[in-house]
Amino acid sequence: VQLQASGGGWVQPGGSLRLSCAASERGFGIKEMGWYRQAPGKQRELVASIAGSGYTVYSDYAKGRFTISRDDAKNSVYLQMNSLKPEDTAVYYCYAEIYQVLMRLLDYWGQGTEVTVSS
Repeated sequence: VQLQASGGGWVQPGGSLRLSCAASERGFGIKEMGWYRQAPGKQRELVASIAGSGYTVYSDYAKGRFTISRDDAKNSVYLQMNSLKPEDTAVYYCYAEIYQVLMRLLDYWGQGTEVTVSS
């Protein structure tokens, strides 16, 4: 399974970006998809996640500014980021928890897409 992330780039403070991530297959079902990020010199941290039921989890800094969504028909997850701040600058990684043979739940990661917020 490969995850392809896209949508990163440079944006001024207050701007918006929409990240996309598509999985090459869904195995026996995608349990959860989401986004982590890693800023220079910092540990990777959860941004947001979304379960198959639609249940979402957001980090405190993402609440009210970011919106996660998924399209199961396209095996895809999206992250709409509004009101971006310089501290949102990071490499954003998507992930997917996918059921494989014997209902083993495996984690897959995308290659990362860089987001830079600066004036």
